[in-house]
Amino acid sequence: MNQQKIRIVYEGDDTIRLDKHLANLRLQELHSRSFIESLISEDRILVNNIPVKKSYLLAKNDEISLKLPEPPDYDMKPEDIPLEVVYEDEHLAVINKAAGMIVHPGHGNPDGTLVNAILYRFGSNLSSGRDANRPGIVHRLDRGTSGLIIIAKTDRAQTELNHMFARRQIHKTYLAITSGIPDPPEGSIECHIGRSLSNPRQMCVTTAGKWSLSHYKTIKYYHYFALVKVKLETGRMHQIRVQFAHRHVPLLGDLLYNTRRQVHSLMPQNMKRKATDLLANHLMRQALHSWRLEFVHPITEEKLDIFAPLPEDFLYTLNWLDKYFSIDTDSKPYNMIFEENKQW
Repeated sequence: MNQQKIRIVYEGDDTIRLDKHLANLRLQELHSRSFIESLISEDRILVNNIPVKKSYLLAKNDEISLKLPEPPDYDMKPEDIPLEVVYEDEHLAVINKAAGMIVHPGHGNPDGTLVNAILYRFGSNLSSGRDANRPGIVHRLDRGTSGLIIIAKTDRAQTELNHMFARRQIHKTYLAITSGIPDPPEGSIECHIGRSLSNPRQMCVTTAGKWSLSHYKTIKYYHYFALVKVKLETGRMHQIRVQFAHRHVPLLGDLLYNTRRQVHSLMPQNMKRKATDLLANHLMRQALHSWRLEFVHPITEEKLDIFAPLPEDFLYTLNWLDKYFSIDTDSKPYNMIFEENKQW
């Protein structure tokens, strides 16, 4: 069986136990302390290429290497999970994915995924997918990202959609709320993105990574925040989240790339408690929504232009920003803003 390999470089100045550091990283692949301990005992986790005990104290620049077996083939079971289908025909469907839903099963997440939901909804009317654990899946969205995702219902549609994604013939536009205002307010972000060596949960800008390109336009301003639309030319992992964090305007609610302390640093002292309440009780994920898909149907050749309504937490956050950080007291309603911004 193929093994998944992960490399981590410890960059801390203080020593810390190996098992504790790995648990603190909260990697999906290392889903429990007991699992970490079993990997260490089986010499699947090495430090500087040497087997060590779980109590080993890491020092700065220690290199941790992990060899994980690939996830097993799960017993994929249909689950009655609510789905919002915004487009469907005999060849494909487009789902407005809820924030918090994982697309396909993996380490620590064997069920409750979009795959389980579409197996219940479409049954045998799904493509075989790229592997046994991903029937119907053509592309993915991060767990915390809401919005549009395409599902292939036939193998032919799957093949054609894969080719279209490779040729960048499927155009994806997102809405995002940034902490800080992008400068310039409209432009492109081009960089190389790769996995962080200090925390494999994170991606980062690195010369060794894959080329990425996004175009963005600020469509509404607030004090300290902005509503931005982003059009992707490439589809790298965490692309929008990494690019805007690199530009020092990370997405609101994105605790992987934007801490609450960073958000608090933007605003007056009397607003910090309100921001804490927003992020703890209302916007508990990155403010990123896959808003629009434009593509030519791979079978019928019909031109499709599909939009996803905003989820409640995103709308709540926009209204919260209007209430506390509005710049223009006579601002347009959001449905008008979105209508005006359908054209790039």
